[in-house]
Amino acid sequence: MTNEKYITIPELAKLLGVSRIAIYNRVKKGQIPAIKIGRTYVITDQTIANILGKEVTRRGKKRIDAAVR
Repeated sequence: MTNEKYITIPELAKLLGVSRIAIYNRVKKGQIPAIKIGRTYVITDQTIANILGKEVTRRGKKRIDAAVR
């Protein structure tokens, strides 16, 4: 089993300071890889790191961990 963490689109939007619609549109266009579980899309913490274009720092990791909880 992996220890990968997931975040929902509304949580990612809040973390990045953008609208949920902006994230949904990028997921729909394939610009942000997401996994659909039922009716909910989730994004891995690794994908978030890729979106930011750098490794997740300890501070960023804490923000992601807090959002995932």
